Amino acid sequence: MKLDILAFGAHPDDVELGCGATIAKEISLGKSVGIVDLTRGELGTRGSAAIRATEAERSAKILGVTARENLGFADGFFVNDREHQLKIIEMIRKYQPEIVLCNAVEDRHIDHGKGSKLVSDACFLSGLIKVQTTHQGASQNQWRPKQVYHYIQWQNLTPDFVVDVSGFIDKKIEAIKAYSSQFYDPNSEEPETPITSKNFFDSVDYRAKDLGRLIGVSHAEGFTVERLLGVNELGDVI
Repeated sequence: MKLDILAFGAHPDDVELGCGATIAKEISLGKSVGIVDLTRGELGTRGSAAIRATEAERSAKILGVTARENLGFADGFFVNDREHQLKIIEMIRKYQPEIVLCNAVEDRHIDHGKGSKLVSDACFLSGLIKVQTTHQGASQNQWRPKQVYHYIQWQNLTPDFVVDVSGFIDKKIEAIKAYSSQFYDPNSEEPETPITSKNFFDSVDYRAKDLGRLIGVSHAEGFTVERLLGVNELGDVI
C-alpha cells in the first residue's frame, strides 16, 4: 500500500497536535496519508495505553487517514539504535511515502527530539539497498522519501515554511478532542499536567492564527526542514 505522506509521532496525539490540519488538508486534496505512533504513550499521567489506543483510532477516523499503526516502543525509554531503526524502515518501505512528517527536532518532552532523529536516520537508511528488511515474510525493496519535514510541538521553534490550513483547524481540533483522557477537562479528577490546561488547548488555535497572520491567512502550521527547499518559480510561494 503506497501512501503519499507518512506521519510519525513519538506518542499517540503528537501528529494531531503538530500537523493535524495539514494532514486534513492534504487528504481533502486527494492525498493518501498514514500515521505511525512509536509508543503507546503508556507513561502518560492521565489515561492508559488501552484508552489512548481507542482514542487514536477515533482520531484517525476523524482525519480520514488510510492507515494507522503503533510500533509499541517503550515510552520514555526507546533509543536510536539498529533495532528501532529497522522497525521504522519496515514501515517506510511498506508504505513508500513521498513525504515523511515527524516530531520536532527539539522539545520539552525527551521523546520528541529522540523520535525526530530516529525517524530521520531511518529515512536515510531505508534508501540503502544493503539494509535488508522483511514484512510478513517477504523481502522489502529500498525506499527513501523525497522530503522529511518536522512539525512544531511545545516549543515555539522558528519554522522554515508554513502551510496555509485555513478551513481545516476545526478538523484538527476535533481530532485532538478524540483524546479526551489527555487534554483540558474541567470535570476531570486526574492530576494536572502541562497539556491539560485550558491555555494549552486554546494554544492550538491561537498558534495557528499567529502563523497564519504572518502569511496573510487565517490559520497555518509550521515545519522545519533538513535540507534546502526549491521552487519551480517565484509564484509558487504564497
